[in-house]
Amino acid sequence: MVFTTPIFVYGFLPVMLAVYYLLPRPARNGWLAVGSYLFYGLGNPSCILVLLFCTTCTFSLALFMPRAGMRTRQLLLLCSILSNLGPLAFFRYSGFLACATRELAGIPGSETLSWLGAIAIPIGISFYTLQALSYSIDVYRGETKPATRLVDFAVFMAFFPQLIAGPIVRYRQMAPDLRNRTESRHQFANGMGVFIIGLAKKLLLADPCGAVADQAFGAAAPDMLSAWIGLLAYSFQIYFDFSGYSEMAIGLGMMFGFTLPVNFRSPYRATSLRDFWRRWHITLGSWARDYLYIPLGGSRVGRWRTATNLLLIMILLGIWHGAAWQFLLWGLLHGLLLAGERVAPGRGLPVILRTAFTFLLVTLAWVIFRAQSPAEALNYYASLAGATNPGAASWWTRELIVTWEHLALLLLAALVIWKEQPLSKNSTRAKWVLLTALFWICLVFMGSAEAPPFLYYYF
Repeated sequence: MVFTTPIFVYGFLPVMLAVYYLLPRPARNGWLAVGSYLFYGLGNPSCILVLLFCTTCTFSLALFMPRAGMRTRQLLLLCSILSNLGPLAFFRYSGFLACATRELAGIPGSETLSWLGAIAIPIGISFYTLQALSYSIDVYRGETKPATRLVDFAVFMAFFPQLIAGPIVRYRQMAPDLRNRTESRHQFANGMGVFIIGLAKKLLLADPCGAVADQAFGAAAPDMLSAWIGLLAYSFQIYFDFSGYSEMAIGLGMMFGFTLPVNFRSPYRATSLRDFWRRWHITLGSWARDYLYIPLGGSRVGRWRTATNLLLIMILLGIWHGAAWQFLLWGLLHGLLLAGERVAPGRGLPVILRTAFTFLLVTLAWVIFRAQSPAEALNYYASLAGATNPGAASWWTRELIVTWEHLALLLLAALVIWKEQPLSKNSTRAKWVLLTALFWICLVFMGSAEAPPFLYYYF
């Protein structure tokens, strides 16, 4: 189910809220668990079994950790990690590994494993796997106490606002709200406002920009101007799509009394790649810092070793986004850029130039992320450089992409990015008038055409 569909806005969400607030407090977590599994299972009911397996294994194994000896705790942690990484590796990476083995090694009989590439990947498995791993590691370290009620832990793992595409939540962040939260009309109203802002980002900015990007990336050989407009459109699309989802998740959480972490802080206004990753997908970056970067030594192991650690972590984050060569290359590129900043940090340039240069680097890297293969990415880079022969049909591509409407859309998107403010928890009457109008415009867009799914549903 998608947040931007009538069935969610007019059906699922009102029913969830109505029953939730009619139930006594002790029963509300149970209703959230049931509703979250229903939300998750409507697309593919079999995916529920994978989520349920990861949830019960992680919950059960963590219960024994505080009272166990060191070796037993290590064994329990290993079992918990394998029970979560096992399904992720099988569903998400087995097909890619089988294909890579056949292409690179040419092992006889490897072609018989091609069926692995046809396995349906459970939506959101990359996100809830990281949540389960952080929980197990935190309990092992003694940084959090294990959950004592399965229903509470099930809500943590399957909470429908952020189940599919984050934000990635730690158990210790959510535990106080799971045990003793206080809902209020003020918090509910503010949650509605945040949800509307995220909905508008998705329907009014991300989807129109995505249509422009699809035209450019779908062309055989776009001319230079069309390629740049398409790339800028995709840069805006992926930001508004993902940040819009995160804000909808935060707003929905507030309606149910939960406080979810902020996931974006104006990343396209970053002044370096390091600053960008402090602002983009914040919960993923903090997860990688606490469970990968710091255990590897952080910045205490010397400049070159730190650069190597950054390179390794970014490759892993690239593969986390998808089992394909282009995601590995995207992570490698970001790792090299971050390592380069660490080894030879640049200083002295004005802030506006550093911001523009960082945005250019990030935008150019999106080509690899958006392309279906490394070869397609190279062809698009050639179009950006004007090094291709667009051919006789390029005039039609240019007519479709280089329009005043598309240029106005990109300008509006850039202005919103430059002027956007942190999520506000206070709404004035004037703001609510604007939010109400924005909501009705979103409903019109929602009813006029089927909204594409969120990009990060695929990751």
